[in-house]
Amino acid sequence: MGHFDTAGVFDADYLYFYEDILPDSRSDAETEFLTRVLAIEPGMRVLDLACGHGRIANRLAARGCTVSGLDATALFLDLARRDAAARGVAVEYVEGDMRDLPWRDRFDRMILWFTAFGYFDDDGNRSVLSGMAKALRPGGRLLIDMNSHDWLVRTLRPDRVFQRGSDLMIDRSELHPLSGRIQTERILVRDGRLRRTSFSVRLFTYTELRDWLLAAGLTEVEGLDEDGGPFTRDSHRLIVTARRPL
Repeated sequence: MGHFDTAGVFDADYLYFYEDILPDSRSDAETEFLTRVLAIEPGMRVLDLACGHGRIANRLAARGCTVSGLDATALFLDLARRDAAARGVAVEYVEGDMRDLPWRDRFDRMILWFTAFGYFDDDGNRSVLSGMAKALRPGGRLLIDMNSHDWLVRTLRPDRVFQRGSDLMIDRSELHPLSGRIQTERILVRDGRLRRTSFSVRLFTYTELRDWLLAAGLTEVEGLDEDGGPFTRDSHRLIVTARRPL
């Protein structure tokens, strides 16, 4: 339990099937949301952790922020750099592992967006939080976005189908309550080719993640919903913010 086939999940097929899910309008709205909730201002140093193909990082750079992005997938980073060049913005893109961040005391704001936390075992996930806390400047703030445990355990569909034309991506998911993880087998049919991969993501209740963040040395932990309001049992997303003490 806990295997995550990073190379098999985050590839050209991922971008192909998620293209309709992540239009420019959604990326624009999410950037606006993050700017509002984290009070991001021009000139701030911002880290987009697990930045993917740069859809948030490049937009923050266009707003006048000094942005870095880290991701483990070279293909995504190449696309992010091309998009940055097309937008006329400069972003520092780094290929790396979020469990071993290369920065200390650098960022005013930090983002871990779109269910990008919980990929590793508990020790690995704690390392991510510890590294994030250390990479923040004193007084800096971070935000983590993920599925709400309380909502997902009530609504999880064992099979979820994404379709583009005759191409299919099928996720078969199962919740394992003893580990607190959702294990998913992903079946992809594209251009007549069949491929399978798998991934596992740790779920967190708000109180559990709050305690992990406090243990990492952070403070002022808050739980929000997908609209930026107070987190409730009916929230679809769990968005948690925290601050590094001065």
